[in-house]
Amino acid sequence: MKKYFFFYLAITLMAINVSAQSLKGAWKSQQPNNSTAVMILADDYLMISSFSILNKYFDRTEGGTFTMKDGKLTYNREFHSADTAKINKTVTYQVDRKDSILTLRSEDEDLVWMLVDDAASVPMAGTWHITERANGDAGELVKIHQSGTRKTLKILSGTRFQWAAIDPAVKGFYGTGGGSYTIKDGKYTEKIEFFSRDNHRVGAELSFNWALKDGRWDHSGKSSKGDPIHEVWEKIK
Repeated sequence: MKKYFFFYLAITLMAINVSAQSLKGAWKSQQPNNSTAVMILADDYLMISSFSILNKYFDRTEGGTFTMKDGKLTYNREFHSADTAKINKTVTYQVDRKDSILTLRSEDEDLVWMLVDDAASVPMAGTWHITERANGDAGELVKIHQSGTRKTLKILSGTRFQWAAIDPAVKGFYGTGGGSYTIKDGKYTEKIEFFSRDNHRVGAELSFNWALKDGRWDHSGKSSKGDPIHEVWEKIK
């Protein structure tokens, strides 16, 4: 069976007691086409992206909700940029972790990952959605009233981020981007490593004013197009 994101490695790992919390963070895997796959897990949600920084190439992405029980991860895809037939379908993996190596085994494939960060004690680590946005020239924050099933999510580990605009009900995928981030001196800075809509933005760094209080992430600055933005994000429930 064709494997989209990962090398197959013939390796036997000792299983340990694995929980959703122990998987929280970012993982990576090198692909046969020299692209890199990155998986971020947080708040019972995961996103996977495949890309090449050197070639400024975006390959594909997928993501959705997951649950952990008895050492098994059950994953329900909410989006898949390359194969819409996989959306809203579940797959179950046996989970093995030994130190910095994670293996997900199903009937069809073995997926092997290396740890990037474990996101331990990182307040920003999680899956976020926009709840408020500045409206008009005055820049006043206005509550966003969600209607329908279209949504934009942003998932962060300790060092990595990815956002995706999706609509699971209609199998819609409208764009994604991601890379690494740092927080220092009140500034949240992203370095773009992939952008599905415009590969020319790879390598750009964007710095934003940042504050986290009572679970509300206040985010303001300029977008990758240079437009002013002011948003409030909150973690998904």
